[in-house]
Amino acid sequence: MTTTFEPIGTALENLRGLVDNRSIFVTGGTGSFGQAFVKKLLTLTSPRRLIVFSRDEFKQSEMQSDPDLANRLDMRYFIGDVRDQQRLELALRDVDIVIHAAAMKQVSTAEYNPFECIHTNVIGAENIVRASLNTGVKQVLALSTDKAVNPVNLYGASKLAADKIFSAANHLSARGGTRFGVVRYGNVAGSRGSVVPLFQKLVREKATFIPITDPRMTRFWTTLDQVSNFVLASLLRLEGGEIFVPKIPSVKITDLASALAPEIEKKMVGKRPGEKLHEALISEDEGYLTTDCGDYYVIEPAFDGVFGAKRENPLVGKKMDEQFSYVSDTNDSWLDVDVLRAMYG
Repeated sequence: MTTTFEPIGTALENLRGLVDNRSIFVTGGTGSFGQAFVKKLLTLTSPRRLIVFSRDEFKQSEMQSDPDLANRLDMRYFIGDVRDQQRLELALRDVDIVIHAAAMKQVSTAEYNPFECIHTNVIGAENIVRASLNTGVKQVLALSTDKAVNPVNLYGASKLAADKIFSAANHLSARGGTRFGVVRYGNVAGSRGSVVPLFQKLVREKATFIPITDPRMTRFWTTLDQVSNFVLASLLRLEGGEIFVPKIPSVKITDLASALAPEIEKKMVGKRPGEKLHEALISEDEGYLTTDCGDYYVIEPAFDGVFGAKRENPLVGKKMDEQFSYVSDTNDSWLDVDVLRAMYG
């Protein structure tokens, strides 16, 4: 993987200038990303308050007992749900930066519980926007997914709607007011939604076979640490309405299974409802809005700038054409069996 946020020199100083002595709010803060991001942020910066917002009191209790986080005077843990705008407005008082990671993420769960998915992922996004505008938050960066691109399941469709909500929210903010943006990335190795824990569990239980949905299947692949770094970098780049996309490698699902369970038979079981063969991070319809900035892409809003204004810091990079797309099976960067085995060995 080429995308990193190197915590050195000017970049780190700029990050500290943005975060130090300010109040940071992380929705879904007890999730896989939330916990990794909180630890990364506390390692690099000194926020006045770092607020973990989630609806799971047990996970909050576990997080508070984590040796890396225990007894920190700068940490706060708020129980709440992004479905509740009133609660958000109470929690967001005197907050400077919001990282919105809360979502219903399981494809099959969303398909079976569509009302709940919409309430959390779409109405929850609207609540974050309204509460942030009403309380004077300075920056909001929401996390998205490759499944939001040309969605074929409700989870992806709900995240596409959320992307649109956060991008358009900049036009609801007064000049100099809250700025909203999105980070869109692929599958995160080792997170609760990843296939890795399933394969590892089957190996431990001495299963007779490893289920493979389709031998042609590919996915974008990244790690929690890399995503945390990229979110921090994107905070520094955010002007309003952008979707930031890291350049990350792809994997073949068959290679991943071979790396994690080389001795176990692989059995083809077919795709699940709403599952794609390959994932995209940028569609052809977004190609003309995309700039290649080296180790990441920026998809600019379809409107002509926030409030019709030009960017304060023009993007430096190559403007892509209308035929451009970023899809896992045509990616230039791949993780092979040996690399995957080293990662999980």
